[in-house]
Amino acid sequence: MDTGIGDVDGPKAAPRGALACPATFPASSSPASFATSAEATMGRHLARRLVQVGVSDVFAVPGDFNLTLLDHLIAEPGLRLIGCCNELNAGYAADGYARAKGVGACAVTFTVGGLSVLNAIAGAYSENLPLICIVGGPNSNDYGTNRILHHTIGLPDFSQELRAFQTVTCYQAVVNNLDDAHEQIDKAISTALKESKPVYISVSCNLPGVSHPTFSRDPVPYFLSPRSLITFFLLVYVRAMIGRHWAECTRVTDEWCTCRMSNQMGLEAAVEATVQFLDKSVKPVMVAGPKLRVAKAGAAFAELADASGYALATMPSAKGMVAETLPRFLGTYWGAVSTAFCAEIVESADAYLFAGPIFNDYSSVGYSFLLKKEKAVIVQPDRVTVGNGPAFGCIMMKDFLSALAKRVTKNTTAYENYKRIFVPDGEPPESEPGEPLRVNVLFKHVQKILTGDSAVIAETGDSWFNCQKLKLPDGCGYEFQMQYGSIGWSVGALLGYAQGAKDKRVIACIGDGSFQVTAQDVSTMLRCEQNSIIFLINNGGYTIEVEIHDGPYNVIKNWNYTGLVDAIHNGEGKCWTAKVTCEEELTAAIETATGEEKQDCLCFIEVIAHKDDTSKELLEWGSRVSAANSRPPNPQ
Repeated sequence: MDTGIGDVDGPKAAPRGALACPATFPASSSPASFATSAEATMGRHLARRLVQVGVSDVFAVPGDFNLTLLDHLIAEPGLRLIGCCNELNAGYAADGYARAKGVGACAVTFTVGGLSVLNAIAGAYSENLPLICIVGGPNSNDYGTNRILHHTIGLPDFSQELRAFQTVTCYQAVVNNLDDAHEQIDKAISTALKESKPVYISVSCNLPGVSHPTFSRDPVPYFLSPRSLITFFLLVYVRAMIGRHWAECTRVTDEWCTCRMSNQMGLEAAVEATVQFLDKSVKPVMVAGPKLRVAKAGAAFAELADASGYALATMPSAKGMVAETLPRFLGTYWGAVSTAFCAEIVESADAYLFAGPIFNDYSSVGYSFLLKKEKAVIVQPDRVTVGNGPAFGCIMMKDFLSALAKRVTKNTTAYENYKRIFVPDGEPPESEPGEPLRVNVLFKHVQKILTGDSAVIAETGDSWFNCQKLKLPDGCGYEFQMQYGSIGWSVGALLGYAQGAKDKRVIACIGDGSFQVTAQDVSTMLRCEQNSIIFLINNGGYTIEVEIHDGPYNVIKNWNYTGLVDAIHNGEGKCWTAKVTCEEELTAAIETATGEEKQDCLCFIEVIAHKDDTSKELLEWGSRVSAANSRPPNPQ
């Protein structure tokens, strides 16, 4: 973790042995593109950088400290400012957008906005998402004085917000000096991309519109060592000399400046040790974890699955990162609540390769996994551990999995064992006419509407378990927030994901308790003309918490949810709502929502369910997590 803080007394010297170099250039025929004096401002610089790294939408809440900065974001071609109802949802939207597009951004005001968005930033940090959180900060002249400002806790100390962000971001830049603003901003953005974590950029409110010589050139600088700098310039020179268009240089040099490379000797040693470990096993398996996204190793994992012949599964938080149509795919490995017959094959294996796992109390079902460290090859984004040892550092997961695929011996024993014991899932019992709707019937119908042009957002709660059982067609997206598990995340994340994945119709499954936390930004979905389908499961409370530990605090005030969404709609935008209580009504509602007339319409379907209607997996998981939470203190 690193922090850059401007100095109002003068420019800050660059660290020894490091230089700034351009990594991305505008798509023009000339490398030397200069901005006019009026354009050479810090606000334009920041806006251009966001566009150049792939951000087209910034989720924002205005406040007096960020208003002039927002003017510059609005003025930037290719950048759209989306006003959210509150900062928490703006952060959740940036989280969802980063899942869809690879990087997200939000903009809020000093302290009151920053501390409001903090929970969403912490969630993005836990989920390894590159997110750029921009905060409008105090006037640069107020730093170092004894003044007390509004939006603070009444002390002449402006660092409270910074200190709060230091634990949930990988880099913090406090830009209160134009001399080093260029370096600070670019280092923050490049760090977010390299580390796949959120960063914090505080910009003094009087600086966005001020011109400065460091902003006169268009190229994006990254902070590189001298050796990488020489490599960069050689690459650009060679490509320019052979007549490549400068835009092509942009793409290639950007890849050079953000990639990491494996230690070749370490890679060879790690592959050799792993091959020896796996080839002596009888029934090895492989399991995908959520850090496949960080490592950009999904294709390499599929390559290894094909070459090895191993039975394969995904951890719950990796659902959607590996195609479920791959041969020998078993489903979700989630301990006692795994896909049927998956846990039996994984836990009985004599060797298992986990690629990018996160083992916590939730993913391990209250630490009840039946796995043994000595049987595991753990592949993290930059490290490989074989059994109890040896371990190899500076090994990129993508390189390792691809190299291993070329060496491993094919072994389909585990999958053959699976086929012998597998019994297909049954269908939910047929509903009687007018029978109250069961949740398993709801998800039977959700399964039927999934296509490669769909994506699923699953809220914290029983939707976790019901959505895990959905079989995703090729190309179907899937997202949920398992590590952080913040209720209400899905509303903002749906807004951001749908904005970033306009080629998909997003289907969100949200519980009533979670919806009450963040419901306001349905209005922003309407303003953005989104066409998502929201299934609001109204069962009267926090069902997931009931199964962990019940009490009167898990019961919530019932809302007229369709009436609320109709009021938010208020005749502006395209919105359709329905309330369903039985399968016949659900079928009719889904037919309408997926019909041609509602293809470009936000559809909200409130599903009335019994308060005790839960998946069997939640019952099992809840009891085990409860047992883990209620362990007595160790003897002193």
